[in-house]
Amino acid sequence: MQELTRLPLDAFLDELASENPVPGGGSVAALAGALAAALTTMVARLTLGKEKFKDRWAALEPVEKHAAPLIRTFQTLVQQDADAYRAVVESFRLPAHTAEEKAARTEAMQKAFKEAARVPLETLVTLGRLLDDAAQALRSGIPNAASDAGAAVQMIRAGAVIAAYNVWINLPSIQDPVFVSQARTTVDAALQRIEDVAAQGHTTLVQKLTP
Repeated sequence: MQELTRLPLDAFLDELASENPVPGGGSVAALAGALAAALTTMVARLTLGKEKFKDRWAALEPVEKHAAPLIRTFQTLVQQDADAYRAVVESFRLPAHTAEEKAARTEAMQKAFKEAARVPLETLVTLGRLLDDAAQALRSGIPNAASDAGAAVQMIRAGAVIAAYNVWINLPSIQDPVFVSQARTTVDAALQRIEDVAAQGHTTLVQKLTP
């Protein structure tokens, strides 16, 4: 299969709509992150290009510096998520006739399920890293791009919820209690913070746009 992020948009959507299990929600979560990072970068660059808003440059320069590289990071996660779930599917197809085969199949399945949980967990954590930049873009970006900064914040929220779903759905299949416990703790903390900031951003933006 061609790398997902190299596909034209219509071809990617066709893949997403196909009967194949990948790409799926985890890749969509990472794509939401890439879109949020791109929007955040755009708002920063629009502001940095305007002399009228020079007093905001100091606040937006680090935003542009941090957000721009995350576009590629999330693109990588789009593909990694699809690869991870494909490995889960393939592990179920391994032979299980002998004791040795059954043990090897179980080991492969556990490794695959862990990776299928790890990738969306990384997506979620990376969305949390982007959140501060998007929130700063919402506060300090040029007024005409306020809706774009707001869109970035809400894409982070949507991506985070989807990523959490894709961690949670794999945890019951993982037999490592330490991994499961740590994953649940990380998800809960990251998701709560993102939800809080996104809700605050929404309220602020609505007040700005609907006087």
